[in-house]
Amino acid sequence: MKKPVWAIIGGGNGGQAMAAHLGTMGFQVRIYDVKEENVEVINKQGGIQFEDGVVDGFGKVEFATMDMGKAVVGADMVVIVAPALYHKDIATKMAPHLVDGQFVFIHPGATCGSLEVRKVLDDEGCKADIVVGEAMSLLYAARSPRFGVASILGIKEELMVAAMPSNKTKEMREILNLAFPQMYAGENVLETSFENLNCMVHPGPSLLNVAQIESGRDWKYYYDGITPSIGAYVEKMDAARVELGKKYNLKLTNILDWYVKLYSAKGETLTEAVNNTKAYADISGQKTLRTRYILEDVPMSLVPLAELGKVAGVRQDMVETMIDLGEFLMGEEFRKNGRNAAALGIEGMSVEDLLKYVTTGKKN
Repeated sequence: MKKPVWAIIGGGNGGQAMAAHLGTMGFQVRIYDVKEENVEVINKQGGIQFEDGVVDGFGKVEFATMDMGKAVVGADMVVIVAPALYHKDIATKMAPHLVDGQFVFIHPGATCGSLEVRKVLDDEGCKADIVVGEAMSLLYAARSPRFGVASILGIKEELMVAAMPSNKTKEMREILNLAFPQMYAGENVLETSFENLNCMVHPGPSLLNVAQIESGRDWKYYYDGITPSIGAYVEKMDAARVELGKKYNLKLTNILDWYVKLYSAKGETLTEAVNNTKAYADISGQKTLRTRYILEDVPMSLVPLAELGKVAGVRQDMVETMIDLGEFLMGEEFRKNGRNAAALGIEGMSVEDLLKYVTTGKKN
């Protein structure tokens, strides 16, 4: 298989890390960003420099650009590496430029990212025969201390991916595996969505730590924030997620087993597991509620999870409670503005309809 051309859409922490990593592997890669200074620095350097991480060297980049068309045209794998809040806008901008045979890979998709992007492309009249796929989470723990510089602090040893339609997952994974052999196939994009653990460990603990957040004191998000009671709440919410997955013929992994799998962190409870996760040692707690843990993870992860429950006729009470609390505390309309059924293009669908859609790409 010939080496694919990669277009990385997003010049933040994850985007610069991925573009530079691909560059060090000898792949042809270009990067799109909305920040002019970042684009100028990368072009002047001819790529992105690594420092202070597990990957060393210099990642050559073909070019950086603020022109979506220039970034996308000629790319085999178009990778969206940006917060889920921006996926809709990115899909709108790229829709006119996509051509037959391309893959649009959302890294990560959060919950139901592929469904949202597919809906946007359809609404924008994109007729290209392309495949939309997603990753369960971000491959890297990464930082970009300044423009044109990336630091990869860690790389996951395995990462689930899936395509929509799912009969294209094998083809997509084969291309991804040329650079990232640790990416393995999930059943479909519902499995990668259900296994998005951010919606378990971000919004709930944040909302339930509001007093600590607004106290102004320094605290550790996981070590101090996931107390026994909060941990127990998340575990029950997670158990409901696993049960809901069965309605979609999915055998999901519970959160405690994921901690063993991803971090080799064991614990009888979630609180014990996170306290045994060395990667969390330096993660400080936020000092405002207005962070991505709520502003992104509630509308883009909890809302679609609740919608998947409605399709299956199973109310996700603990999820709905967190959405309510988020709306009350933040003064936001997360259900209206998030990934609801209309935004995902699944209004009126049954479980069988949705499974057919993610498997074949066709609606009844």
